[in-house]
Amino acid sequence: MINSKVVASIITIGDELLIGQTIDTNSAWMARELNEIGVWVHRRLAIGDQWNDIWKALEDEGNLSDLVLITGGLGPTADDITKPLLCEYFQGKMVIDEGALENVKNIFENILKKPMIERNLKQAEVPDVCKVIPNTRGTAPGMWFEKQTAHSTNSKTIFISMPGVPHEMKGMMSQYVLPKLQASFKLKPVIHKTMITAGLGESFLAERIKDFETALPASIKLAYLPNYGMVKLRLTAADNNSDTASELSSHFCILHNQLKDIVVTDEDKSLQEVVGNLLIKYGETLCTAESCTGGFLAHQLTSIPGSSTYFNGSIVSYSNEVKHHLLQVPNDCLLQHGAVSEETVKFM
Repeated sequence: MINSKVVASIITIGDELLIGQTIDTNSAWMARELNEIGVWVHRRLAIGDQWNDIWKALEDEGNLSDLVLITGGLGPTADDITKPLLCEYFQGKMVIDEGALENVKNIFENILKKPMIERNLKQAEVPDVCKVIPNTRGTAPGMWFEKQTAHSTNSKTIFISMPGVPHEMKGMMSQYVLPKLQASFKLKPVIHKTMITAGLGESFLAERIKDFETALPASIKLAYLPNYGMVKLRLTAADNNSDTASELSSHFCILHNQLKDIVVTDEDKSLQEVVGNLLIKYGETLCTAESCTGGFLAHQLTSIPGSSTYFNGSIVSYSNEVKHHLLQVPNDCLLQHGAVSEETVKFM
């Protein structure tokens, strides 16, 4: 299939997503990966474990998108209705896939070392109208369907169903789905350039660069992404070609020069990554002394792979006794100014 701009919808299924019991990280990860290869995600929606709602979502998104990705509802329990629904929606019948069956048997016999029950064996059942996507990290296989929809005039809309377990879904996406999409479509990776600023709120920042924003060509879009005292600015090229890429870089440099006093980094990285890279660059190390943050600074810093090369440790001095005995904060300071004060922080 050849398409200059491939658009996708992502459907995540499960009541737990709607009541806030589980945070939907799947759609965010999938959207980033699809964007990297040039697929534009224009809809993300969460649906409960309700047959009619899922059916309607498939109809609606199939009529809007070239590609519909679905996660969730493929488990072995009664509330997992995605697979039988897909079988009916695509007018198929359930059959045992031998590859999926061998995978289930291997997991129970050689990894879990537990006996299988009928419920486990049913994980190997798939609609006979799908292409099976191997699951190298779990028992539920993924499924690739194609269907003529109102959106797909020249070629069929692709529907891809994967487990809701993030580790399993990511394995399928990386090993099978993304490579197959790149082979199926003529994709142009989307160009983004991002910088992170600090110290100026979104509205004041927008006022400062209003002339720059007004002068941007139609092929380049500017997005403001505020978060906790920082604002990301992202330039995106709508059409990926050499001229647009060069123009994007030129405008990015102009923007950087206008904001160089408040730019933290001109890459799409977290603050902890920026700090870590600077410590590595200058051969320095870091410890933290924390109180109200409860070790959160240390958590953020050590969430980066390789942080052991520059992060030595942390003291979480939540009580005054720990502040006094481990960090040598004078009792007089704690009594006079309190534990939550600039004076105490300086001693810490």
